[in-house]
Amino acid sequence: MNFGQSITHCFSNYFNFNGRSSRSEFWWFELFAISLSVLGSVWDASMGDTSGNGMMYWLFTAATFFPVIAVGARRLHDVGKSGWWQLLMITFIGLIPLIIWWATEGTKKNNSYGKPIKLKK
Repeated sequence: MNFGQSITHCFSNYFNFNGRSSRSEFWWFELFAISLSVLGSVWDASMGDTSGNGMMYWLFTAATFFPVIAVGARRLHDVGKSGWWQLLMITFIGLIPLIIWWATEGTKKNNSYGKPIKLKK
């Protein structure tokens, strides 16, 4: 999945916490969401807001919040974990296992979350 396909797929599955997602879908959408937040901060700073967390930052962050959580849950499903494991983000040390799981190749066989992702070559 490429950058554009990932954005389209994640926004079309805004509240879809079921199924599985590929590593490329997850990481491309994370890059997009982080880039939007940075763009929002830069935009706010250019308008004189020196806090770095102005209106545009929060608008962009709010627009991508649920899709980021949903694709994170689907990514964890691909490696056989529950999406609830994302609650580890509350503790910053919990990001370490999450990043490892998000970067791990998904299971090749069916698991309790569905069939494996078929990537086009």
